[in-house]
Amino acid sequence: MRYVRAARPVYFPAEETVPESKRHLRLRTALYQMLQLALGGRAAVGSEQFVYWNARDPGRRLAPDVFVRTGQPDSDFDSWKIWERGAPELAVEIASESDARETSWAEKLERYQEAGIAELVRFDPAAEPGRRVRVWDRVQGDLVERVVEAEATRCAPLGLYWVVRETPEHGEMLRLARDALRLAELEAELRRLRRGE
Repeated sequence: MRYVRAARPVYFPAEETVPESKRHLRLRTALYQMLQLALGGRAAVGSEQFVYWNARDPGRRLAPDVFVRTGQPDSDFDSWKIWERGAPELAVEIASESDARETSWAEKLERYQEAGIAELVRFDPAAEPGRRVRVWDRVQGDLVERVVEAEATRCAPLGLYWVVRETPEHGEMLRLARDALRLAELEAELRRLRRGE
């Protein structure tokens, strides 16, 4: 075929240097490894790679701490282009000082809305108990915040449950539980801890 002009390739960077605290690195790495183990290669799992959703604008991007696209085997990738691989169903953001400002989070939330992410989880280990886990679901095309009780809630895309657990190596961290019974046990344990029992 002949064309009126030559194609102008658009450059999509695969990386950018962004400082990360050691705690953030530990929490992100532990969550990534947990998802890798739980999914056993049956889903594509990324961590800190750019997710692009506009094929004409490399500035329209996110770098979730962890993201998952189900229905695809895991593979190596430098960046994630939604027009080639589909939108991740799940993205997790671990709050850090750089995005602690509410305006920064509002901007990030808007980008997740544009990208088509189905479930967005924000974990803030420094927040008050009861506010450490926030979850947004795509409902009729909109990202709507879900009510989360006792810092435990279902992870719809994976059929698992998000919970906050104290661990000796990482302190408070976001974890996954496999069943509702275990979730109920964890909720009861959290309530006992809050009452000081």
